[in-house]
Amino acid sequence: MEDPVHTILTEDVRKTFASRKGHIEAVRGVSLRVQAGEIFGLLGPNGAGKTTTLRMLTTLLPIDAGSACVAGFDVAAHPDKVRERIGYVSQLGGADELATGRENLILQGRLYGASLAELGPRVDELARILDLSEFADRRVKTYSGGQRRRLDVALGIVHQRSVLFLDEPTTGLDPQNRANLWEHLSALRERGTTIVLTTHYLEEADVLCDRLVIVDHGLVVAEGSPRELKRRVAGDAVVITVKEAAAAASGGRVVGLIGEQAYVREITADGDQLRLYVEDGGAALPQLLRLLDNERIGIRSMSLSEPTLDDVFLRQTGRSLRDAGDAGTAQPGRDGTEEAA
Repeated sequence: MEDPVHTILTEDVRKTFASRKGHIEAVRGVSLRVQAGEIFGLLGPNGAGKTTTLRMLTTLLPIDAGSACVAGFDVAAHPDKVRERIGYVSQLGGADELATGRENLILQGRLYGASLAELGPRVDELARILDLSEFADRRVKTYSGGQRRRLDVALGIVHQRSVLFLDEPTTGLDPQNRANLWEHLSALRERGTTIVLTTHYLEEADVLCDRLVIVDHGLVVAEGSPRELKRRVAGDAVVITVKEAAAAASGGRVVGLIGEQAYVREITADGDQLRLYVEDGGAALPQLLRLLDNERIGIRSMSLSEPTLDDVFLRQTGRSLRDAGDAGTAQPGRDGTEEAA
């Protein structure tokens, strides 16, 4: 299965957990191709199977079916070889809060066999790259969320491995710290590190990832670069929210009325909200306003935008990723309990 082009290669990977209600198929057949030196994303709502997939690739969970090769080694046959070649940052992180950032980094490096002489310059370099220098000698319990997350990333690469796995790296960070971490991860990519991350943030996947897969209910529903995926959604996106009374009175009439217009390519309805795709949004908006006004259908709002990854998800699954991400579903955790995956 070894492939010189791809640092990570999986075929139909599956994972099922036993639960009180029977069996849960957390991952139902995921195939990935991750090239060396790229940032590759797994985008999907909570409960989609992203974390479970990452845990299998990092040898933390056994693979039930299918195969996976990471950094040239079969994950099931040679888990020790895989661990030697990867870094992993979980959602919870792993720093000792009573130790300083520098002490955490040195301990992590020593656990992987590096000497103190090697680690000194390496820790200084990472502190500079990830903006840790000013507080590297403070105890971790004094760190802000953004500082702690950057330390988590440093802990994942201090032993100088070529592949870094990040599980929801920016969850809980404010927008400024999230953007800062994106810059640091991009810099690591430029230095040759292959990064695989899970996320449910649309903007994060769009801005940061070279390529990605959209995962839902344990399956890959779309794959490609953010630009390629968005190109599959033809035209501009228009969202119309009609007044509740109008929606109740008209039923499917509004959908039928708008859908029969020549400039409308697709239309879906969710309660009082209509989402449609048109070839030229600028030309379509005034026509839609006149149409609804002539039919005396009141509207609360109307917006126009270029297609987003949420539009891709909606087209593939029939629902919004924003809504699915908020709701989420439970997946078994590492100890068999249920948690967001």
